[in-house]
Order: sequence, then C-alpha cells, then structure tokens
Amino acid sequence: LSQSGSLLFVKEKLLLREQLWQSGEELQQQADFCSTLGSSACSLLWSCSSREETITTWLSDGKLHTFLNIAAQTLESFVKSLDEEIKPPAEDHSSNENQFVLALVGTITNIAAVTSGRDFLCSSGHVVLDTLMKLLHLMRPGVFPKLKVLMLMALYNVSICVKGLKHIAQNEDLIPLIWTLLDGRAHWEVCLHCLRLLQSFLLEDDVLLLLGSRLLDQELRARVGRLTSSTQPGLRASALQTLEDLKALCPKDGKPS
Repeated sequence: LSQSGSLLFVKEKLLLREQLWQSGEELQQQADFCSTLGSSACSLLWSCSSREETITTWLSDGKLHTFLNIAAQTLESFVKSLDEEIKPPAEDHSSNENQFVLALVGTITNIAAVTSGRDFLCSSGHVVLDTLMKLLHLMRPGVFPKLKVLMLMALYNVSICVKGLKHIAQNEDLIPLIWTLLDGRAHWEVCLHCLRLLQSFLLEDDVLLLLGSRLLDQELRARVGRLTSSTQPGLRASALQTLEDLKALCPKDGKPS
C-alpha cells in the first residue's frame, strides 16, 4: 500500500474502533436503564401486593401463573450467577439487580400471605415453590440472608395450608435443606425463619407420617440444639421449643412416636 493508502486504512480502523466503543457505551446505558426500570417496577409490585384486593385482582385477571413461572426462571438465573462468582458478592441492597430480586421474592411472599393467593400457590404454583427450595439449598451459607429470609417466609406462608405443607414435605431434600440453613455461619434471622418452617411440620400429624424417620436425623437435632445457646432471645426460645418437639418424636425405646 502507498503511504496515503496506509493512512486511510489507519483512519478507518480508528473510526471503527470509536464507533464500536460508542455502541458499547450505548448498550451499557440501555442495560442500566432497563435494570433501573425493572427494579423500580418490581418494587412497586411488591408494595402493591401487600394489599389483599390486589392479589384478588391478579387472580381474576388470570396472569398470576405466568408471573410465577417467569419469577422462578429469573430467580434461578440470579442464583446461578452467584454460584459462578469466584468470591461471594457484597449484599448491596441499593443495587438494581439485588433490589429487583428482593422485590420479586417479596411479592411471592405477599401472595402466599393471602388465603386466595396461598391456595393458588398450593394448587398451581408448584414450580415456584420447588424453585425456592432448590435455590435455598444452592445458596452458600452467609450469602444474601435477607433474600433467604423472604424465601423462607414465602414457604412458611404456604405451609399454613395443609396442602401446601404436604407438598413441601414431599420434597426429598427438605431435611438436608433445613439443617444446611441452620449452619453455624448462617444469619440468625435465617435460622429463626427456618425453625418456624420446621415447626409447621412438627404440628401436623399427617405431615409427620410423610416425613417419618427423617425427622429423627441426628444432625438436624444437633444443629437445633446448638441454637438453644444463641444470644438472640427469639431464636433461643424457638430452638428450645423445636428441640423439645423433636425429642418428643422419639420416646425412650428409640422408636418414632
């Protein structure tokens, strides 16, 4: 190439590089905008879902099933991204992504807090319930305690309905999940809400039959026992009551009652 041709080639290359950089900047701006919009919209959804009439309207519109399926897919993608991180990310509630996910789970929790919403989840929301349990099991101890608490609150709300309680109890990973959440590194609020869920199973005879000897798991009892010395009064009281209920399942002859 001539000298003028070489200069023209260099200029075109620089121009293309500049255009590529600008395109990248524009894409990032669009992504940030969509992230902010999604976070704001889902936060509004969470706020609206605290009203029972809102849940009733959603049910009558017939769109709740689609929302729950999308929510389950979104949560699974979020937790997968956490698992791919070399180091656990900081729990920055102000970030758009984290706020979006918290609001999404908060909305599910509010749906489960209403009788009609809870009934819907028990009959048609098995996908999202199973996803919550799966993700709780996958998330590492000490990571995103606020998100875990909301997930456990959603499951607890569902457990108020016997049908929902039985569905959760039929999950083979239930007991390993519970003692994983009662890990010594876990936030005390995660432990407290985990114990509340466990107590739901201990109070229902039909569910006790479903769980059978799984409730006699020694590791489960040991982890509950360690929480009886917690400095948090509410957690300590809940652990003492749960431990007493677990011991009542196994009388002196060593067989389940």
